[in-house]
Amino acid sequence: MEEVIKLDTPEQYNQMFGLESQHPLVSVVDLSQASGYPMHFTLNYGIYALFLKNARCGDIRYGKQFYDYQEGTVTSFAPGQVTEVSMMPDTRLDALGLLFHPDLIKGTSLGQGIKQYTFFSYTSNEALHLSEEEKGIFTDCLRKIRTEALRPVDKHSKRLIARNIELLLDYCMRFYDRQFVTRAAANRDILTRFEALLDEYFQSDRPHTDGLPSVRYFADRVFLSPNYFGDLIKKETGKSAQEYIQQCIIDLAKEMIAGSRKPVSQIAYELGYQYSQHFNRVFKKNVGCTPSKYRLLQA
Repeated sequence: MEEVIKLDTPEQYNQMFGLESQHPLVSVVDLSQASGYPMHFTLNYGIYALFLKNARCGDIRYGKQFYDYQEGTVTSFAPGQVTEVSMMPDTRLDALGLLFHPDLIKGTSLGQGIKQYTFFSYTSNEALHLSEEEKGIFTDCLRKIRTEALRPVDKHSKRLIARNIELLLDYCMRFYDRQFVTRAAANRDILTRFEALLDEYFQSDRPHTDGLPSVRYFADRVFLSPNYFGDLIKKETGKSAQEYIQQCIIDLAKEMIAGSRKPVSQIAYELGYQYSQHFNRVFKKNVGCTPSKYRLLQA
């Protein structure tokens, strides 16, 4: 069985590819300058990484699916993710990358806001595809980070490097927003599928056996990561996926309360709530009154 390489520092990555390190906690890499590398390996990331692939040079598998590669593809990885990489024979690497350790951003605005960059957990066909103009912006940001990383370390170094990384990540957020728009038709198809899956779930016995449905349940069934799925639903509806699910449950609850004489506790159970008190709180928060009061108002 192939050994999994625990990638804990940018320097480790540089050593794998025969590249020069610039800073102990951050490195901008040009894989076209690599002097040697394994043809197949599995990485367990302990650092953050982004790569702009200028040409397909191999396959990256994350989970059970492959990244959607084409020219100008950005892939990103966060600590804790495991990827399997297979290089194609007789292919010269052509990619730029940024690797940085979590310690670099501790105590900075980037460290406080790193979780907002949900694309670090995107997978498969969720990779970012850049236009020529966007590639220019991406590479310019990398150039600024590299310039600062090569300078002698002083009291300003950490803050300036972190700010430049934050700028790059903000641009990636903008580029993803653009990509959500250009994929609007496909996204609407996913939203339609999501709505059908919601109906199927509550028309089945799943609420009784599995309880309330999770965002991951639906993301898995449309073959997306939970983060990408959640961002897609937010872009299409203005609501988070969890809010959308909850609104569906509230709408069903209203129909059941107004259209039957079932006890509220039974309705809560049929909708997947383990405790009717929890259902009552959620209902009141969303509707403005208790289920019992709502039934009286509809009489």
